[in-house]
Amino acid sequence: MVNIEICMGSSCFSRGNNRNLVVIREFLAEHGLDADVQMRGCLCLDACSKGPHITIADTRYDQVDPNSCLDILRKHFAKES
Repeated sequence: MVNIEICMGSSCFSRGNNRNLVVIREFLAEHGLDADVQMRGCLCLDACSKGPHITIADTRYDQVDPNSCLDILRKHFAKES
């Protein structure tokens, strides 16, 4: 089971995690990974200037936009295959 944690603090959410959440959900559905991933939101990580933040399997990614989010997902799940 892979854990994905998305910062839902107001800064990260308004700066892009609202869109990243959609990208992640679509990626997981398109690749049949819904059952293999546990997603959860978290509140502020006290690093707002480096946000938006996403953590996948204990690796935190900073300044994630929808394009980099998709790249991160592709790279991470290519390793899992």
